[in-house]
Amino acid sequence: MAKTMTPFLMFEGKAGEAIDLYTSLFPNSEIVHISKYGPDGPGPEGTIISALVTINGQNVMFSDSFVSHGFTFTPSMSFWIDCADATEQDRLFTALEQGGQTYMPLDNYGFSTRFGWVGDRFGITWQLNLA
Repeated sequence: MAKTMTPFLMFEGKAGEAIDLYTSLFPNSEIVHISKYGPDGPGPEGTIISALVTINGQNVMFSDSFVSHGFTFTPSMSFWIDCADATEQDRLFTALEQGGQTYMPLDNYGFSTRFGWVGDRFGITWQLNLA
């Protein structure tokens, strides 16, 4: 039986930027472990081999692939965030949508009195719900 299940996000050179953004936006976030490529590769120096990061209490793995793939992130997989109040929800929505795209603006959609869905500049999507 599996011991744990952890989301794994594969970037192509932007993992460090994403880690910096997410750990700055969410409380209870920290870099638990990070390993980077050195001058001898095989990936570009300074890119991330693997990182374990706690974001808002959730462990997430990050990696930079030095191999170009024919795929990237899709909105069908997203992070659901229950926000404590509208101020927090507005702050997160505004920061995450910069350079990204809005799928559902903050509004009442029936299943939630205030909900928004946004894709950030890295292609990761976030569903922000007012708890």
